[in-house]
Amino acid sequence: MKLLHFADAHIDMANYGRHDPETGLPLRVLDFLKSLDTIVDAAVSEKVDMVIFAGDAYKDRSPAPTFQREWGKRIIRLSQAKIPTLLLVGNHDLSPAAGRAHAIQEFDTLQVPFVKVLQKPEFLTPDALWDVPVQVIAMPWISRSALMANLELSATDTSEVFSGLESRISNLIEEWIAGADKNLPLILTAHASVEGAMFGAERMVMLGSDLVLPTALVKDQRLDYVAMGHIHKPQDVNEGSHPPVIYPGSIERVDFGEAKDDKFYIIAEVTRGDAKVEWKKIEGTRPFIERRATLRSSENVTEVLKDALPRDVSNAIVKLVVEYPRELDTLIDESALRKHAEAAFEFHLVKRPQIESRVRLSEGETISSLSPLELLDTYWKTMHAENRDIDVDSLQKLAREIISEEEPDI
Repeated sequence: MKLLHFADAHIDMANYGRHDPETGLPLRVLDFLKSLDTIVDAAVSEKVDMVIFAGDAYKDRSPAPTFQREWGKRIIRLSQAKIPTLLLVGNHDLSPAAGRAHAIQEFDTLQVPFVKVLQKPEFLTPDALWDVPVQVIAMPWISRSALMANLELSATDTSEVFSGLESRISNLIEEWIAGADKNLPLILTAHASVEGAMFGAERMVMLGSDLVLPTALVKDQRLDYVAMGHIHKPQDVNEGSHPPVIYPGSIERVDFGEAKDDKFYIIAEVTRGDAKVEWKKIEGTRPFIERRATLRSSENVTEVLKDALPRDVSNAIVKLVVEYPRELDTLIDESALRKHAEAAFEFHLVKRPQIESRVRLSEGETISSLSPLELLDTYWKTMHAENRDIDVDSLQKLAREIISEEEPDI
């Protein structure tokens, strides 16, 4: 069978930029929808047998109706093309409270043709998958509160909660694997972390505590493909071995932690005992550019900072981080830098003035116990005057003369 696998769409991640005057949508949302369109177009043109979305349609558990409409338009295209589509519930899709619908509930409620929402651990056979010759083990995100209720544990038993969860999940999946039809491909899809997987910077947007699946569980050779979601960094946790354990990553860059990551969806040819994986790069994703500069003198400050930026910043989200001695703060011309980077989609200047470390007093010393000259000497050390071409000896001598003149004769 031919499978398309993607995850972590986060289509309402509008943390940068402006709104599009024609649609009223944030321009960054349009970036994510463009990538989603690329994936849906590929599913239709490649005539895949199944699409698995491994969780996190949105960044928020209570998405605005406008974003639900845009997500729904794309999923309905798959339904109209009669492509069996599985939507796994991720941690960003969970309902915000008991009894409330989760973020992708409507597809289950309306019984959209060829679309199935996977909202609980389950084992699906062809008769539940529109007769597609495949078996799927689904492991959506499991909330800690739900688990604690099921295991009747108190809030203080956190370690026991996760230990109990992982043990029960392992036993459950092992039972399903053992009972699977050995003549049909077997796929595991989960929204979780895997031991040994490399995280990017997405912890900043994660909600809830991680469910960590044991490495041995996902690398079980009786599985034929493992479709993961939750970690934004693209990777095969079992590279070079069977089965492939794939995190395709997020479909667009979420923040500067993903600046160097390309974005992908997966086309996999899955048969019993084998899987051929093709990483499909999503072209045209918006670039993130981060540069750093350190100011060491007051000369040509604006030019130094301009030179720290690449020549071409067109349509990119750009961040320049500047470290500098505090006294140079007034020399940083932010308006000139913004004009220089006006071709960027958005420009962020992060100013980090250096804070001089304090000189520690010797044990037993206090400020009140030091003479004015000793305090002045401490001040020179704090300012690192010896590194700034300051003639400390001359200044200290002058201070001594001034103080001696001011002291009354006894």
